[in-house]
Formats: sequence, C-alpha cells, structure tokens
Amino acid sequence: MSRTITRWIAFARLAVSCFAVAAWLAPASAVANIYAFKDEKGVTHFSNLPHLDKRYKLVYRIPTSAQLRPNAWSANGPKVVDIERLVPIIANAARMHGLDAKLVHAVIRAESGYNENAISSKGAIGLMQLIPATAQRYGVVNSYDPTENISGGTRYLRDLLKMFGGDVELALAGYNAGENAVIRAGNRIPPYPETMAYVPKVLNFYRSPDVSRF
Repeated sequence: MSRTITRWIAFARLAVSCFAVAAWLAPASAVANIYAFKDEKGVTHFSNLPHLDKRYKLVYRIPTSAQLRPNAWSANGPKVVDIERLVPIIANAARMHGLDAKLVHAVIRAESGYNENAISSKGAIGLMQLIPATAQRYGVVNSYDPTENISGGTRYLRDLLKMFGGDVELALAGYNAGENAVIRAGNRIPPYPETMAYVPKVLNFYRSPDVSRF
C-alpha cells in the first residue's frame, strides 16, 4: 500500500490525533506503524503493511497514549528527576561538540519537553526530535535512546552554528526548518509561522533561569 509523502504526512497526523479514540476501539497490536523504502527510481513508498515488501523499514512509530505529552514546558511537562538524569548526558555532548549546555537544554525543552519518547506528527523522534534523515546522517541508530539522540542533535546544532557563522538565531531556524530553508531565505529566518515562533521560543528558554541553573 504505497503513498506519496504528502498523503503519508496527512495519515500520520490523523493517526496521532485519533489515537486516543482508536485505543478504545482496537487492541494495541492493531494500531499500525508506518514503513518506507526508496525504489530504484528514487520513488519513496510508504505502507502500514511491511510484510508486502522486505525493503520496508520502520520510519514512524504510532505513539501510545503514555508517549503523547506536551511539546513544551508545561504543568504536565517533565519532573525535575526526569531532567536531572539527563543533565550529565547533555553536559557531555555539549562539551564534546563545543556547545553551551544551556542551549542544548533550551532546544530539548522546546522540542520535546524532555520526553525521550516524544513523537511529532511529522515523524520526528525523541528528546531533540530527530527526523529519520537527520538521525541517519549523524549515525543515530535508536532515536529513542537519550545518549544517541542528544549526541546526534547536538552535532547537528553544532554544524548549523558553523554553517551560519555562529549566528544562534539562524542555527535554530535551520534546526526547525532545515538549513536549506534558511539559505533559500537569504540567510535569514524563513517566513514560516512555525519557525518564526520557534526561534524566540528557544531563545527565551535559553535565557530562562530554569535552564541556566543547569
């Protein structure tokens, strides 16, 4: 059952938004994940039936109700103990890749609310919300693993900072929209509502006492 990328995104969004209802109507095993492969012509095929072709690989895991948490710092967000166990992992990744640990915390706070099982409607996974292509680019095998996810996300953020001459705003815009979107916008924040809201959101978290104490 192949689909275009557009149809897959629409399907993923619908699946996530309707998951709570579906969970009441069917057992967990009946909730389908999304699989994909690229054929010899460069066409990407998507399906919820991986047995149809051995080339299908998992690209989007439909979240369980326990994984659906706010994608922001909120009253229902992370507990201090959740954050504290991640502090040494974040500190180590930041030190290894020459970043301010506070900036990494700010990105994680904005991206996933420190929920290592977070999944977005676009298929971004884990603490730093890595899409499959970015995870593959940075050698992340398991995006749900905090150490792997933070390492991959931190390296990507480092590369974006280098690419845009240390400009934090452009690096954050690139993290949200992709570096090519920033380049196409003339090395400015792309005029996407999500990105234009994302950059100041992360910067506010970066300057927040809640982050600076780490």
